Amino acid sequence: MKRSRQVNCDKRSYSNEIQSHKHDFGQFLFPLQGSLEINTNQQEVKLTTEHCFYLPPTLTHGFHSKERNEFLILDLPDLFLLRDTESMYIKMDEQWSSIRFLLLEEVRHNKNESAALRDLARYVTHKLKTSTPPSIDYIHNHYKESISLDTLAEIEKYHPTYYSTWFKQKTGKSPKRYITDLRLAEAKQLLMSTTWNITSISEEIGFENSSSFTRWFVKWEGITPQNYRMINNG
Repeated sequence: MKRSRQVNCDKRSYSNEIQSHKHDFGQFLFPLQGSLEINTNQQEVKLTTEHCFYLPPTLTHGFHSKERNEFLILDLPDLFLLRDTESMYIKMDEQWSSIRFLLLEEVRHNKNESAALRDLARYVTHKLKTSTPPSIDYIHNHYKESISLDTLAEIEKYHPTYYSTWFKQKTGKSPKRYITDLRLAEAKQLLMSTTWNITSISEEIGFENSSSFTRWFVKWEGITPQNYRMINNG
């Protein structure tokens, strides 16, 4: 197992030869060119320039590339990380692109670990700890629609059989219950704060008709939407 006690950042390329290892530090991969295929027991990732990827300490992973590639790699010693920090597949948005740019500047101007690099490593670690997993973001943006388990697993690049276990560890709920609770919260808010009729509310939270909505609401709340509104609005 590879070991490191300092922050390290450099550019690396990978061959088509399939390799496998693990290390006692966290590792962040920022694609600069090409792609890299990464496999763990739970994930299969083809990492391209549209995403970055975090590998936690001690996670065995295989990797290889079928094309010309270049990656910016940030090695994070375990002392920077929370013990339960997991692998994360992250879209390269404006913030992560800015982090990549600053790390590249450090690589260009400093051959050894610098104070600025350690500060950037701390910031990356903070982002990892506070980032919402992309599939949970997706749920919050699409919970009024039909969402399949396969869709959510694909967003995280987890195998579907593992995703439900991972999700419950993360949220304390199954994906189905988590989505249900979001829809219930929205339905209750609309029942209490608007004068919309039941048909309008059912359409707003993604039901085809008010009958389906009422049956669903009674199943989870034990009371009809009409009675819930009457009781809570006095």
